[in-house]
Amino acid sequence: QVQLVESGGGLVQAGGSLRLSCAASARTFSRYALGWFRQAPGKEREFVAAVSWSGGRTNYGDSVKGRFTISRDNAQNTVYLQMNSLKPEDTAVYYCAAVRFSLGSSRSDDYNYWGQGTQVTVSS
Repeated sequence: QVQLVESGGGLVQAGGSLRLSCAASARTFSRYALGWFRQAPGKEREFVAAVSWSGGRTNYGDSVKGRFTISRDNAQNTVYLQMNSLKPEDTAVYYCAAVRFSLGSSRSDDYNYWGQGTQVTVSS
């Protein structure tokens, strides 16, 4: 069982930055791929970014490429999402997810564990 707790959300102006964190309870954190997804009101859940269990591979959703960066710190059992050049359309609840021994899927169905989410609001 893995518990994930997101933090770092908040209100920011367009063009600003935020860094989200997701702390995991897993003793074998390094064996898990981690992903970030987001969901805006009335919209489907959207893939944002993922990092493989080894940390050697990352992938991003088209809407965030070049602006967001995912990273992991296995010593801290934490995955981060650095978000730069934020836009109002980035407003959503952001969720962290985990799955063992994956290269970092963009499909939400591939993930076994989910956090409770953190709200990000970007004002224009």
